[in-house]
Amino acid sequence: MSKNFPIFNSVMECHEKIVFEEWGLIPYAEAYRRQRELFDLRVSAKRNGEDTPCDVWVFCEHSPVITMGQHGNRRNLLYSAETLKARAIDFFLTDRGGDVTFHGPGQCVCYPLLDLERRRMGLRRYVELLEEVVIRTLSGYGIVAGRLPGASGVWIEPGTAQERKICAVGIRSSRYVTMHGIALNVNTDLSGFSLINPCGFADKGVTSLSRELGRPLDMEGFKMHLRQHVLSLFS
Repeated sequence: MSKNFPIFNSVMECHEKIVFEEWGLIPYAEAYRRQRELFDLRVSAKRNGEDTPCDVWVFCEHSPVITMGQHGNRRNLLYSAETLKARAIDFFLTDRGGDVTFHGPGQCVCYPLLDLERRRMGLRRYVELLEEVVIRTLSGYGIVAGRLPGASGVWIEPGTAQERKICAVGIRSSRYVTMHGIALNVNTDLSGFSLINPCGFADKGVTSLSRELGRPLDMEGFKMHLRQHVLSLFS
């Protein structure tokens, strides 16, 4: 990788045209700053007719934060900034798509920085593949998940009165370079979602893999399975 395209830490796994980076537990604002640097350099390269480097898939967890997308509705934030501060939860307006969501420890966050044009892939197909990575990973744990018409992300028992979201998807792209990505509840404390209408839905539940299985999971083992399905679908 060119010296003009930084690597932010030494915990990394490399495959042909795909690099996995692990940023650990990191504040959202810092992760966003790092993402934007990687994203802006890639967009600049394309604008100048240069090749973009190999794809980078960032894995991390965030300290408690509520984020709202660029077209989010403030009414879906149910409590004041003072209440969030008292609970040690940050608030961040961001430039991804989607509405409002919660991030916290125990949630597997993945930020793919890809050049979709090089892959001859449109945005709709890209989102479908992100969802498929999650669906296949959950299947390995015996969890049947799927999509809900009219709503992004991955759901359990979609289309029923018990439908509940286990993974949010929100992306941004410019010149077919992507940033942001997925937030998958593995061992997440779900109480943070009570402060919002998750993804703008007041009538739908949220869940985690640990809640569905009745036990906590090893996060590193989970990420290993997720990476395997990334390689299967994106290599």
